[in-house]
Amino acid sequence: MQPQPGLNDSSNSTTTNPGKLPWHTAPEREVLARLETGPDGLTSAEAAERLRRHGPNTLLRKGGDGPLLLFWRQINNPIGWLLIAAGALALALRKPTDAAVVFGAVIINAIIGFIQEYRAGKAIEALSAMIPEGTTALREGRAVTVPADLLVPGDLVTLQSGDKVPADLRLIRVKNLLVEEAALTGESLPVAKQSDPVSPDAPLGDRVCMAYSGTLVVQGAATGVVVATGNGTELGRINALLNQTSQLETPLTRQLAKVSSGITIAVVVVVTVLIAFGIWIKDAPVGEALMVAVSLAVAAIPEGLPAVITICMAIGVRRMADRHAVVRHLPAVETLGSTSVICSDKTGTLTRNEMTVQVAWLDGHEYRFSGIGYGPAGEIEHDGTRLAEMPPPLEKLLIIALLCNDAALRPEGDGWAITGDPTEAALVVAGRKGGLDDHELRSRHGRLDVIPFESDTKFMATLNRMEGGHRILLKGAPEIVLDRCVLSEPERRRIHEAMEIYARQGMRVIACASKEADRAEEISPEDVAGGLTFAGLLCMIDPPRTEAMDAIRECHGAGITVKMITGDHPVTAEAIGRQLGLLQEGQTPVEGRRLDGLSDAELQEVALATNVFARVAPEHKIRLVEALQARGYVVAMTGDGVNDAPALKRADIGVAMGITGTAVSKEAAKVVLMDDNFASIAAAVEEGRRVYDNLVRSLAFVLPTNLGLACTLSVAMFFFPTVRVEGVNELLMAMSPSQTLWINLVASVTLSIPLAFEVLEPNAMRRPPRSPGEPVFSGFIVARLVVVALLMAAGGCGLFLWEYFRIVGPEPVTAARHALALAEAQTMCVTSITFTQVFYLLNCRSLRDSLLSQGVFSNPAIFIGIGILLLLQACFIYLPPLQAVFGTAPLDGMAWLYAMLVGAVVLPVISLDKWVRRHRHE
Repeated sequence: MQPQPGLNDSSNSTTTNPGKLPWHTAPEREVLARLETGPDGLTSAEAAERLRRHGPNTLLRKGGDGPLLLFWRQINNPIGWLLIAAGALALALRKPTDAAVVFGAVIINAIIGFIQEYRAGKAIEALSAMIPEGTTALREGRAVTVPADLLVPGDLVTLQSGDKVPADLRLIRVKNLLVEEAALTGESLPVAKQSDPVSPDAPLGDRVCMAYSGTLVVQGAATGVVVATGNGTELGRINALLNQTSQLETPLTRQLAKVSSGITIAVVVVVTVLIAFGIWIKDAPVGEALMVAVSLAVAAIPEGLPAVITICMAIGVRRMADRHAVVRHLPAVETLGSTSVICSDKTGTLTRNEMTVQVAWLDGHEYRFSGIGYGPAGEIEHDGTRLAEMPPPLEKLLIIALLCNDAALRPEGDGWAITGDPTEAALVVAGRKGGLDDHELRSRHGRLDVIPFESDTKFMATLNRMEGGHRILLKGAPEIVLDRCVLSEPERRRIHEAMEIYARQGMRVIACASKEADRAEEISPEDVAGGLTFAGLLCMIDPPRTEAMDAIRECHGAGITVKMITGDHPVTAEAIGRQLGLLQEGQTPVEGRRLDGLSDAELQEVALATNVFARVAPEHKIRLVEALQARGYVVAMTGDGVNDAPALKRADIGVAMGITGTAVSKEAAKVVLMDDNFASIAAAVEEGRRVYDNLVRSLAFVLPTNLGLACTLSVAMFFFPTVRVEGVNELLMAMSPSQTLWINLVASVTLSIPLAFEVLEPNAMRRPPRSPGEPVFSGFIVARLVVVALLMAAGGCGLFLWEYFRIVGPEPVTAARHALALAEAQTMCVTSITFTQVFYLLNCRSLRDSLLSQGVFSNPAIFIGIGILLLLQACFIYLPPLQAVFGTAPLDGMAWLYAMLVGAVVLPVISLDKWVRRHRHE
């Protein structure tokens, strides 16, 4: 069989979309002709041939990096290679203990980085799982069960309630079909399907003659012809976008990469100078000069920094979990704190995803229903007054809505759940708020016959036993119901005016009517063609979350722009957007189709001009995110559907819904909200700002130590005298490589972790978001780092020289006395630096205000950390195993006192600096 024009004849492709024919615009006969199929479906031979040409109905997967490659990536960086070189040099100089400690630091950091990054590839796997395993197709006139991956274009597939659509189908026979497409389009309600073609420019959510792969049939039955399989489907198109979309580095990651590169270059330059100076100027042995270089390299590199960052973020992750936000990717914690734009889905995030009747309109009177969601608690008001007794016309309207209805309401846990269509469930809730018992009414007024809702008729009718006889009850689209009612022109005009008012408010309007039955036991379409009495309008909406409104106001106060991006109708989007305070005066929603022809520059202008976007496709979401990022914004994107996954991955921070979210969206996101509530996003942003502030505090505490250690060793090389020990020149090293690692990995980490528990600063949610290009440290913090490093180096070097020459005494110096003096002097130097860290830690609780500003006991972890470090430092000095590893010697009480006094100098100096800077800005 020769392929017809429009059929994809690529034998090496597993993605199939025969031709560029817009299937939703073509009549059934043309679709079947183009696909060369008929009412009996394909033959087995034809199906096998098409499967060979088009490939299986599966999604292409992009392989992720393996564990070994991920682990290697943690080592393959400038600082990693610098540490490896230092360890290898120590090994070559026959210093195995120092080498082992350095290599251990490299491995520990690599493990920490590996654990953070080991997440790849699961989004595509979750997406593939959305295609069902089997489906019912017509082959040679017989209904057979076919594995979904063997479906081909031209197959006729039958759908029933509960089925997952296995491929993209053009529907040719439809019976009361409702399809849940929220995961693909963002539409909050199931879509009523029909077989008639629609206009060529209809957006995805309005293509009612199509059923798309991965969506769910919630009601009815249908037969459709497969028009696309694999990556040629709408689901496959999203899969391709997901494969092409790369995740961005976080702002902090980019800044730390710059810091790491700067440290690496500086270390290489200084080490080279020190080696040359030691060998040619001080006439030191090559081995000694090289060991000083190893010590400086190890000292200047913040080996404990990855651990500090990871622990700070992990603490933030735990706090966010307490506020219903689960973080899947640690750096996302910091990114949340610098978020400047939140692009939010509407349904279930900003709204409750629970249809609620808000208004009943009849005879010119408006009745308002309080309460939201499916909980039946609420009251009915008329002209601002609570109804003590329901008027008969309103009661009649609600009885029609309850009896012409198949939905049910049931308690579930602490809330309520529904069975059936959400719109009908909202009518049941409204009836209960009016004091009506739907179970009792349905039992008393038994249903004799029904004309079920059809997408082409847009109404439902039932025949019920009522007092005095049988009655036909009708419920449906207002224009359809009104055409069947007996009304005067003024009455009809007044009803239309009311309909337009509520429609502009984004409400879904349902009309009800009834009449006496002419026939006793059954009804036909002719029985509801006319002669009905209009009962009234019931108007409902998926209401905004009250807490979401408060959270949006809080975000605006924090300088964060909130944009709503939804697949819903523009009228609904506009109404919700205005209730939430997202649309300002003069702003209107922008439809997705308007974005198609815009250049990148034009799109950036549109993205900034409004805060509500409706009827958007996955490509639109990605382009909007990229447009905002191009303008320098840090973008958080929320979503729950498959269609959201590419944008979730592309955004600086993707936030998926934990309750309604698909597995695909959760795997593509970095944060998952366990309560699907926008207020939890605002809480997560608040927590992110606290984490970032505490991270900066921790970095401001850790980095002066590395600079101070480098200064200490540099001073030793340039200014310490060379000691002649039994005829050999010896360089005095203020610290050994293993001792510098003790300070970097033990002292610095132990003291910096408590800073992660600092409370939120009072003005944290009243300041604008941090610019992604802003340096981690401002100028005054950099100046403070230098001051602290110099104080640390001066104190450590002074104590080292005093202790060393106190012990060795006058020359000649013996090897034994030199070894003893060196060990005690180095231990004194390390201890003084440790005390400098302790007192500087107190000043780091607030980088600008006094050490009392945060409250002395608001963070008890500070004092716990200091106590733990002093205990570890005692072990470092007095335990023989640690003495052997680190080359330390015991100190007496006076030595501890001297080290503490020297370290305490940093406290008044930095406190004075803060006082001067505060008063300079007042």
